[in-house]
Amino acid sequence: MNILVSGGAGYIGSHTCVSLLNAGHNVIIADNLSNCQEESVHRIERITGKSLTFYNADVTKEDELTLIFENNAIDGVVHFAGYKAVGESVLEPIKYYYNNVVSTIQLSSFCKKFSVRNFVFSSSATVYEGNRVPYKESMKLGHAANPYGETKIISERILTDLAKSDSNISVSILRYFNPIGAHPSGLIGESPSGIPNNLMPYITQVAKGKLERLYVYGDDYPTPDGTGVRDYLHVMDLSEGHVAALEKLKTGTHIYNLGRGQGTSVIQLITTFENATGNKIPYSIVERRPGDVATSYADVDKAKKELDWNASRSLWQMCEDAWRFESMST
Repeated sequence: MNILVSGGAGYIGSHTCVSLLNAGHNVIIADNLSNCQEESVHRIERITGKSLTFYNADVTKEDELTLIFENNAIDGVVHFAGYKAVGESVLEPIKYYYNNVVSTIQLSSFCKKFSVRNFVFSSSATVYEGNRVPYKESMKLGHAANPYGETKIISERILTDLAKSDSNISVSILRYFNPIGAHPSGLIGESPSGIPNNLMPYITQVAKGKLERLYVYGDDYPTPDGTGVRDYLHVMDLSEGHVAALEKLKTGTHIYNLGRGQGTSVIQLITTFENATGNKIPYSIVERRPGDVATSYADVDKAKKELDWNASRSLWQMCEDAWRFESMST
């Protein structure tokens, strides 16, 4: 299939493009490079030995999407494009609502207009409310703990209504948890602009000496060591989950959690990284971030059963691969 990947030059998008190309699909990337570099596109091609089509485009803009859809016979869309920092979304909610929701509206509209019937959406565990873990896809959604999560809930509703409006449209909503790690080649990984918002690139930059120390946001949560617990999974497992969802699409809307189904605390992740790489990570405990929850991990039985997908890579491998990417980066 010819697959349009919005945000395909970013962290999760680039790894998914590798998996799509390796699975025999053709890839068209639309990315405005707001939090990544065009070099990742060339590295995708280097890893796979295959070419792709790249547009430096903002998918909230109708004229830029018109160019893409008119010049490519698109069979499906995998939608990653969106801002994703929980803390920033609390401080700048309008920025998040506009970019994340409008991009979904525009892509949905163009799929309808050009009869593109396959849509895979990058959602998030932040749509779940509170700490009723493990999170199940059947849980009723209320209000997310932060504006970022709300943009995902709104986008899920838009896509669900799109599928209801046309019985030929297939939508897969993937609620994934905390992807970390990098491609084992070390050529692509998580490389945010500025100070990292996510934990693993912060750890690797401290290990490399780019940052002095790691700041752990809160140690008074109701968890075994007081630090936040998350369901970490390897980004390559996650990318393969997107391919599985795309290839097993069926009409209507179908929701899947993608995670390992177990929680790891911040301190446990730091310790595993230190043991896996031999790097000591100095850290300081600071106040909690607004919008964070204590514990988040997935019930992944539905994805295992319906997508025949399983996150198989270990936390140790996630740490090794993340450090390899950081070590090879300039």
